[in-house]
Amino acid sequence: MFTGLVQSLAEVTDLIREPPGVRLIIREPKIAASSKIGDSIAINGCCLTVIDIADGRLAFQAGEETLSRTNLGELAPGAVVNLEQSLRAGDALGGHYVTGHIDAVGTLKSRKDDADWCKMAFTAPSAQLSQMASKGSVAVDGVSLTLVDIENDYFTIALIPHTLSVTTLGRRQLGDRVNIETDILAKYVQRQFNVATNH
Repeated sequence: MFTGLVQSLAEVTDLIREPPGVRLIIREPKIAASSKIGDSIAINGCCLTVIDIADGRLAFQAGEETLSRTNLGELAPGAVVNLEQSLRAGDALGGHYVTGHIDAVGTLKSRKDDADWCKMAFTAPSAQLSQMASKGSVAVDGVSLTLVDIENDYFTIALIPHTLSVTTLGRRQLGDRVNIETDILAKYVQRQFNVATNH
């Protein structure tokens, strides 16, 4: 479980093919020093397991399913990603509950910069849009954000300067693909509603 509060921007140093998946190597000395093999870490919001730690680098394995259903399959050496270690008992919950299980990939549809602030719109599948509500929560590339507007085929978020500077979202350009995870509570509410209406 995660909070959607990114702890670090980290660089992808290598992707080693291990068919049908890959081994993903990321450099982040501070997080590497406080992690151990078997830990769960969210990379752009996608939960992966640490399989090796050496020289300030963390190694993960991403399977074919993960690569096809997230933006991790588009990574290359030199890419920058958001990292967050899993929530521990007693940790402050400053964002919202994020599972690290990506629901869909969306695309940056528009970006309106206003000084150091920014409003972005992302396309998303209707199944995920139906789980969103204005002022509710969504995780985009693992970043906990508050929804502004939800339309037929996209949603908008307003980003403060701090978020733009400490996550990959500040670097996002039109057409970039992002990982989307809707609020887990919204999923359960929708599930119960569907069960109730089908009986």
